[in-house]
Amino acid sequence: MILDPARAYDLIGDVHGCARTLARLLDQLGYSQHQGVWQHPRRQVIFLGDIIDRGPRIREALHLVHDMVEAGHAYCIMGNHEFNALGWYTPAPPQSGKRFVREHTPRYEMLLQQTFEQFERYPDEWQAMRDWFMELPLFLECERFRVVHACWDTAVIDPLRQRLRHGCVDLEFLRDAAFSDGFAAKALDRLLRGTDMPLPEGLTLTSAEGFTRSFFRTKFWEENPKTYGDIVFQPDGLPEKAARLPLSESQKSRLFLYGPDEPLLFVGHYWRSGEPAPIRHNLACLDYSAVKFGKLVAYRLDQETRLDPAKFVWVNVER
Repeated sequence: MILDPARAYDLIGDVHGCARTLARLLDQLGYSQHQGVWQHPRRQVIFLGDIIDRGPRIREALHLVHDMVEAGHAYCIMGNHEFNALGWYTPAPPQSGKRFVREHTPRYEMLLQQTFEQFERYPDEWQAMRDWFMELPLFLECERFRVVHACWDTAVIDPLRQRLRHGCVDLEFLRDAAFSDGFAAKALDRLLRGTDMPLPEGLTLTSAEGFTRSFFRTKFWEENPKTYGDIVFQPDGLPEKAARLPLSESQKSRLFLYGPDEPLLFVGHYWRSGEPAPIRHNLACLDYSAVKFGKLVAYRLDQETRLDPAKFVWVNVER
């Protein structure tokens, strides 16, 4: 889906059910409610996905975002959590060896639990919202800037432009994602979850939620990395000994790079902390862990072609 390059936009990171915090941020950005819908006379919002899961007011957040999009006051792209919800309910092709596109494992059940509970008394609404998720594009772009939940990879997005209408998944593509080695699964993983690398042999990491993994999330903008520590991009980091390990030439050659001469890129997904700021002059992550009592962050984009640190706006999430 192509954006209007002449418009002014406010890009907002992962909401994760923090509806009241979102309302505070919109108010701070100069939006107000008219007939129950938040709007601005001159600007539009672009939500970076992950509206659902984890937070205290998921249903309210979804209605707020949905109503803004339907009224033409916002765009919203798909996050990995919206995709997880679709995959949870979508039967997988028998030859995939799975029952559902997102198998009903403890991990995915835990991630979706708050959403299930908050919509338990509203099954028709939840079905309508899942239908709406199918209308959320995987990416947005214009000449000046690009928007994707986790990672922009032109080698993946170019064929998606040919395959998907307006960049939105259809049922066939969703079912194809059950095949972990197929294009659909790899494309969704790259755009919605980013890049990763296996940990050094024998090493595993356990997240704060109790899930153990043998890989770590990596930067996709580091131009001359030398060690594991140079490319790690996740809240929990790596053990010091692992971070000092040198990368082999083979490992370096497999790293993906979003170059410094590419258009502005906005992503969410990565649970950052501290004071919001650009990662690089053409790259910003707007996920600052709102649902974990961090910040809900926006970037006020006008006609600039280099990111301005003064244009980040945020509200702190209170307990």
